[in-house]
Amino acid sequence: MVNIDTKKEDKEIINKYRNLLRACSDKTNKKDKKDIRAAFKLAVNAHKDIRRKSGEPYIYHPIAVAHIAAKEIGLGSTSIVCALLHDVVEDTDYEIEDIQRLFGPKVAKIIEGLTKISEVFNQDVSLQAENFRKMLLTLSDDVRVILIKLADRLHNMRTLDSMPVDKKKKISSETLYLYAPLAHRLGLYPIKTELEDLGLKHTKLEEYKEISQKLIDTKEDRTKYIRKFIRPIKSVLKEKEFSFEIKGRPKSIYSIRKKMTKQNVDFDNVFDKFAVRIIIDTPIDREKSDCWRIYSFVTDFYKPNPDRLRDWISTSKSNGYESLHTTVMGPEGKWVEVQIRTSRMDDIAEKGYAAHWKYKNKNTKESSLDDWITKIRELLENPETNAIDFIDDFKLNLFSSEIFIFTPEGDLKKLPKNATALDFAFEIHSAVGSNCLGAKVNGKLVPLSHILSSGDQVEIITSKKQKPKKDWLKFVVTARAKAKIKSSLKEEKKEIAKNGKKIAERKLRHLKVKLDRKTETELIKFFNVKTSLDLYFKFGSSSILNTQIKEFVKAKNAGWYETIKRKIYKSSQVITKGRSDNKIIVFGEDEEVLPYKLANCCNPIPGDRIFGFTTVEDGIKIHKDDCPNSIQLLSNYAYRILDSSWVDREKIDFIAIINVKGIDRLGLINNVTKIISSQMNVNMRSININSDDGVFEGEITLFVHNVTVLNTLTEKLKNVDGVTKIKRIYKHT
Repeated sequence: MVNIDTKKEDKEIINKYRNLLRACSDKTNKKDKKDIRAAFKLAVNAHKDIRRKSGEPYIYHPIAVAHIAAKEIGLGSTSIVCALLHDVVEDTDYEIEDIQRLFGPKVAKIIEGLTKISEVFNQDVSLQAENFRKMLLTLSDDVRVILIKLADRLHNMRTLDSMPVDKKKKISSETLYLYAPLAHRLGLYPIKTELEDLGLKHTKLEEYKEISQKLIDTKEDRTKYIRKFIRPIKSVLKEKEFSFEIKGRPKSIYSIRKKMTKQNVDFDNVFDKFAVRIIIDTPIDREKSDCWRIYSFVTDFYKPNPDRLRDWISTSKSNGYESLHTTVMGPEGKWVEVQIRTSRMDDIAEKGYAAHWKYKNKNTKESSLDDWITKIRELLENPETNAIDFIDDFKLNLFSSEIFIFTPEGDLKKLPKNATALDFAFEIHSAVGSNCLGAKVNGKLVPLSHILSSGDQVEIITSKKQKPKKDWLKFVVTARAKAKIKSSLKEEKKEIAKNGKKIAERKLRHLKVKLDRKTETELIKFFNVKTSLDLYFKFGSSSILNTQIKEFVKAKNAGWYETIKRKIYKSSQVITKGRSDNKIIVFGEDEEVLPYKLANCCNPIPGDRIFGFTTVEDGIKIHKDDCPNSIQLLSNYAYRILDSSWVDREKIDFIAIINVKGIDRLGLINNVTKIISSQMNVNMRSININSDDGVFEGEITLFVHNVTVLNTLTEKLKNVDGVTKIKRIYKHT
């Protein structure tokens, strides 16, 4: 048994507490210090008998988290109190009500937010899409919840050595997957960098050690070089009487490894392994002009690479980051990255959201970080969003590079890379997006799916008759556009269902059946739908035929015994055979038909909520949503998950190509397309007609439900004046 020196530990706890007070002394008054002391005492008492995996007293952890929140993120007394208490409700006998009584509603609300999500990011549970969504819901309440959670994760990463190897890898993978990018998006660059380096250390130790050692070996040469590089710049800045600081720093181990991997080079061939940062003190109204003056001084001495100029002063990044970056050719033919910024910009770059909040009232610029958080809140407010869809949409907003698009009036909008004209329409306003008919990019008419490039000027053409379409979801990329389209489609479905209910009442009344609650339940069972909304939508969209309604009434009048017996018999057939004869699984928004197998662990049957999982050796496996293995699969392999659903086999659209020949005349093509689209309600994928000397021939590619529909369509087309021959053609791939 290990002897524990409790007196030494108590002394260490007091020392850590004093360091914490020193770290926040510039932003706390007498009352704040009293609150912090009360929180410290409560935390010490609550955790007094608990130890970490390393054997240290547990109280070391909340003090360290509070220190990170104060010193490295720059948060105030409320956050420090919350950081000290962040595990108290979760791990001890204290309740939220106790916290509210002792520290007030604001602290209690933040602690409650931290407690709600503690199971998501503790060291025993895999990161789950739905729980991650719940964590981000705290953005709607208080961003400090996320910031304290980041401080918590940083300290856990710093003390990860005491954990088993498998836990190290799991926690580090989660950190690289979402924590580091989240720190980046909130502007916490030093924390993001450290999380990445520690994540690499515990997932690829040998590579980490190798790069780390090479940085140590080259430190002396690097220091000499930086001193030589900055000498003339220092001289001119002193001459021009600037108040400044110049720092030289190596790039992070993680970013060097990323360059080595991306460029397929070794350590020695990564050119910009360090950066020089020039920080000036200047009034806010002169920031931009003074930064560009510094740029001109630097480029007087060293030739810049014109492709590597980044101006984030004129237009800041979405996380509020402002700086002027250039890469210049230094002495000995070495490329050097130079970052030019003011003290205010540096504070925001180091402390992220906390510093941004501090300067908010002083800075006249609109905050792009606020815009981002507003967008995330909008996304979170859509209760219909599937958790996996949500995390995909969120990651898009989290990771993506940005492009800058101009309105016709010259206003600037920021969008993720690969955003389309339709995304831009929704960025302007949800009504503009919903009524978007077309777009002009740089004066030229383009399709709604046109991918925009930085610097494009976009004009949106709208029509009140236009409504969002399901196809739009295939090419929009912003979470905002996706959420608005889905919401609009649901509203449209409700309207159709409302009319469908009236149709159902009328048709049943004609057959002397009253549509009451009992009949509605029986209809839902008979037509194998999930909700009354789905049922009435089928009526409203004419998916239910009169013959089917008569069958329903016949079964109802005959008694339900035979119907139930038939359904049980059909169910047993499904279980035996693995799938029913008239049900098939389709994948993705395009409802593709792909080969699949049903998973033995949960044996899904038609009607179950399901998802597809792409295995390495066995193709696509279908699992139930509540399968015992679903959490692990959804948490750890989201990129291999396929959206899947059961559909009636006869309802599947398939592609058919028809060849049409005939004598050309004015209006003939219009007659053909009118029959296809208006009379038969069939969608055309493409049409290609060639005319030569009064004779035409062409191919029309169609989406049809079945061969009967195709045959009916071809018979109608044969009757068009001028059409002489129609045949279906098959293309083998």
